[in-house]
Amino acid sequence: MYRSRSTSIILALGLFLMPTGISAAEEPRYGIGQPASQSDIKEWDIDIAPNGVGLPHGRGTVPQGAVIFANKCAVCHGPSGTEGPRDRLVGGHGSLTTSQPIKTIGSYWPYVTMLYDYIFRAMPFNAPQSLTPDAGYALVAWLLHQNGIIPRDAVMDARTLPTVMMPNRDGFVSDPRPDVPIR
Repeated sequence: MYRSRSTSIILALGLFLMPTGISAAEEPRYGIGQPASQSDIKEWDIDIAPNGVGLPHGRGTVPQGAVIFANKCAVCHGPSGTEGPRDRLVGGHGSLTTSQPIKTIGSYWPYVTMLYDYIFRAMPFNAPQSLTPDAGYALVAWLLHQNGIIPRDAVMDARTLPTVMMPNRDGFVSDPRPDVPIR
């Protein structure tokens, strides 16, 4: 029997969308896990918005960050943040419009709060989420100073960090969807 391609597609789509007949009450229970409590959720709710909402209490300075970087970050990013073997973190100013852009903290990242968020959640690579808020602020301070964005005597904390204007802040397109809230 010959069926048109569109008929086959409609039949396949109908089978895919057909309810299975198993209600939520009939789903098997395996006796593992438990519902997440509010305190469980709070421990994992560590994201930070571009405007600084979610930044923890703490503070850090450039000299403190230099020590932490040497001890925890230089193995992957080099002593000055330019040598690697992993991503280059320093330099690249003015290179984004060239044929060989260098995407670093100072040339590419639009918000310093994103930098803190990433460092605090994911670094160091061999021990993510092991840094204290103070260490996160200190590392951000050192990296911003290395990129010529803040002076050596700057102190980073939940109040000062969101005020730092990154060189590429206007290099991205805002999300125009009306249903996407800005925090």
